[in-house]
Formats: sequence, structure tokens, C-alpha cells
Amino acid sequence: MELLPPFHVATPGSIAAAVAAGQDHAASRFIAGGTDLMVNLRHGIGDPATLIDLRGIPELRHVSAEPDGLVIGAAVTLAELAEHPAVASRYPAIATAAAAVGAPAHRAAGTVGGNLCLDTRCIFYNRSAWWREANGFCLKYQGDTCHVAPTGKRCHAAFSGDLAPALLVHAAEIDIAGPGGVRRQPLAELYAEDGAAHLSLAPGEFLVRVVVAADPWPASYAKARARGAIDFPLAGVAVALRRSGEEVDGLRVALTGTNARPFLLAGTDALLGAPVSPAWLDRLGRLVQKQVSPMRTTLLAAQYRRRVAAALAQRLAATLGGLDAVGRAA
Repeated sequence: MELLPPFHVATPGSIAAAVAAGQDHAASRFIAGGTDLMVNLRHGIGDPATLIDLRGIPELRHVSAEPDGLVIGAAVTLAELAEHPAVASRYPAIATAAAAVGAPAHRAAGTVGGNLCLDTRCIFYNRSAWWREANGFCLKYQGDTCHVAPTGKRCHAAFSGDLAPALLVHAAEIDIAGPGGVRRQPLAELYAEDGAAHLSLAPGEFLVRVVVAADPWPASYAKARARGAIDFPLAGVAVALRRSGEEVDGLRVALTGTNARPFLLAGTDALLGAPVSPAWLDRLGRLVQKQVSPMRTTLLAAQYRRRVAAALAQRLAATLGGLDAVGRAA
């Protein structure tokens, strides 16, 4: 890794002051835990003149579990989220996803907002400056060619945050602060299918909080990774499944690690009104395989990531639907 570039650190104490700091410093980046951004800076990716530290803003540091829902500040650490008793009891998929990120040191520093706004990753991007320069850089940063798909015009770097799918299956919304004030939108609208521009944040905007409604559907999260202790997901899946009697009357499936954005699986309405069965799980697996689009952005084959995403979705849905690992009623 290279030495860090010189930069100024601003430490606002309120959301309004952070917005003002972003307007005062054009070449700036917002930072909280820095577990992703600081590594990129050491790789020579980015050269902000100012880092605006959000950790000193009190209202970004709290988790509030109320009868009408869950409010998570963007600067809450992943460890705090994973260990929060109300989150673990009422929203176990969210707690599981937070606990699945990196190692304990990463979770102690990394934040909710940072994980949701995580930069996309690729074996041609997350390299030292000299390695990237020797390969002509890439479409995502400083170059004009995507080495994953050289004839294309879009970056295929993959989004690999764990929290997003667990929040997407709970229909989470987010508050975003910026020069135009604070606005609320569905979390799904934060993302775009472009590895070089996967976030819809405008200049000077940053994530303030996540809001999750009360009465969540039963949900689970699981991921596959090369090393079980610390790695980003090669594929991560969250499933929320609600039943009426034996029949499924609500189903959301969200994925990460396979595309340039985390996304909710489309077409799940076709699986409603029937019980979870081996045939039902087979239909779900085919649906997942059709919509994920892993590319050669990791050291493992794209087809493996496609198949493992489907298998994870089937496994979680089977458990939530009352079947054991071989498709029998539990």
C-alpha cells in the first residue's frame, strides 16, 4: 500500500454543520469508520482534500427500537447493531448480517452508513496504484476499459455490503441529508446497476439514518465467502417469508455480492399462494439464477457464485417455510 495522501479533517457536531462542511470543501469525502475508504486511499484510489468525520454527530450514533419501528443512525457501528438486544430479537436477519461483516475489529469501527455505501469491488480495481497503472487502470477509476467485459461500456465491479439485503427484505427506508435538506426514500432507490456509479447520492449528500417498520416478516441472512472469518460475500442472500397457514403469502429475497448493486428479486409474486416444497424451492432457485449476473470480479468463477446464490436462497426459504435441509416438513 502507498502512503496516505495529505488531507484536512473536518469534525462537525451536527447534521447541518456536516452539510455546510461539504459545501465549503468541494474536494471532500464523508467518513465514519473508514474501514473501506482508508484502504482505497492507501491504494491510490481517490485524493480528497478534506475528510468530513461524521462520528461526532450525536443523532447519528443511536439505535432506537420503538413500538412503531426501528431507527438506526448511520454512524452506529456494526458491532453495536449486531449486539443490540432489540435488533437481535425483533430483526434477527439484520443482526446476523451486521455480525457477518469482516472481523471484530472491522465491526468495531465500521458503520451502518459505511456498509450501505460501500464502494464496489473488483480484482482489477482493489489493487495497488502501480499494479493498476501497469494494467492501464480500469473503467471504474482512471481508465477507459472494463477488464471484466472489455467490449462493454459499463463497469461490472460488484457491491459486497452485507447489511443492504437484510434491510431490503424489511422494506427499509433511508434519510439522506444534503444542501437541499433531508429527504426520505426507499433504500432500494439508493443503488444503480453500474459499478462505477452505483450510489444515487448527489454531491454533498450523506446517509443520516435507516428506518425499518415494525412487525417485520420472519427473515434470515446468509453469505458464502472464500474465508469464513473475514471475507466479503461472494454471494449474500436475505429472505423474508410470511405464511398464512401452510401457504406463502409474502416473500422478499434480496441479494448482494453478485451484481453492481444489492437488489430485491423480481417475480416472487408468482411463488405466493403455495406451500414451500421441493418443487417450490426449485422454482425459487431458477428465479435467482436468472437475475443474478456475477462477472469475473473475484478469484472464484462466476457460475459458482450464481449457483451458490440460488442454493442460499433455497436453504433460507426452506427453513423459514418449515422444511428441513432435504425438503421434508420440519
